[in-house]
Parts: sequence; structure tokens; C-alpha cells
Amino acid sequence: MIRSTFAAALIALPAVVSAQSLPLPPPANHAPYRPSPPSPCVDAAHRQFSFWVGSWNVTATGATKVIAHSQITSAYAGCAILEHWAPIGQKADGGSISSYVPAEHAWRQTWVDSSGARAEFKGGWDGQAMVLTGPWPLPDGRARIVRMTYTPGADGSVRQAGEASFDDGRTWTPSFDFTYRPTPGVRPQPFLKR
Repeated sequence: MIRSTFAAALIALPAVVSAQSLPLPPPANHAPYRPSPPSPCVDAAHRQFSFWVGSWNVTATGATKVIAHSQITSAYAGCAILEHWAPIGQKADGGSISSYVPAEHAWRQTWVDSSGARAEFKGGWDGQAMVLTGPWPLPDGRARIVRMTYTPGADGSVRQAGEASFDDGRTWTPSFDFTYRPTPGVRPQPFLKR
């Protein structure tokens, strides 16, 4: 009796061993592996603002005293640029998200800061600089349009010059002028792509 049970087990053993060596089928809810499709944001138009990506010390143009730190990163597989603006000695930090909108052949930027301010800008690359314009009312509610021009420098810096109009864009006056220089010791972040 023991011998016949043992013999039956030995006869069944090769079937069990070969069944265990077979790969298991994937679970029913497991999708087959497919590589991620390339980002739709790798064309030249989506790269027009990539010169601004980096870790920056910001000064008033022509000055040497650092007034802010700004971290600009490429995000979402190169489909957006995120800004984190941190002024030194002030509480009003803020940031923006910028992206190219193919249907408009234009760039859009939304700015929000810790004072509650919010502004929307639209524009594009003019061949030498990124120019973005939009309404940004003063805290007292008076209407104002702001035009920002971001110009890459040959030395790796970026100049951001702001102008304001209080007459619906007929005349413009300078409102700010910053120079972004790479933060020493921080490796630049590559513009993301897939």
C-alpha cells in the first residue's frame, strides 16, 4: 500500500515539476508592456523658452546685490516650464507656469503669488526674446497691462525687463528690470524630453 502510493507520487512528480517550470500567465488585469509614446512637446516651438530653465540668482540689471532666487524647471515631459520666485527679505514669493499652446501659436503664462495676486500673460518668441503681455491690475484695482521681455544673454544670463501701460497699451513705461545669473555650484537642469 505504501509502495503503491509512493509509486503513484513518483509517476505524477514529472508533471508537477514541468508545470512549475512553465511561466505563469499574467493576471487578468495586467496589460502588456508598451513603451511610453514620445512627448508631444519636443518640437522647436515648445523649446523657445528653454533658455530660462535653471537655478538663478537675480539682481536688478546693472547691480550686483542678489535680490531674489528663482528656480525654473522643465516639467511634464517638456510641456511646461515652472517658476518659483523667492525674493530675499520679502514674504511675497510666487511662481508661474508657462506653456506653448499650438492651436494659438503662442505661449501662455499664469502667475500666482502669496499676496493673492494672479495674472495671465500671452505672447511668444520674437526672434530675439520671449515677450509676454497681459493685464495685471494694481492692488488698488487700477487697470494696468504688463509686458515682460525675457532676453537670453551670450554669457548665459537672462534679462527680464518689465513695462507697464495704464492707457491700454498706447504708451509704456519701464516697471522692473532683472538679470538672472546661474547660481554658482548648481548644475543646470536639462530641458526634459522623451
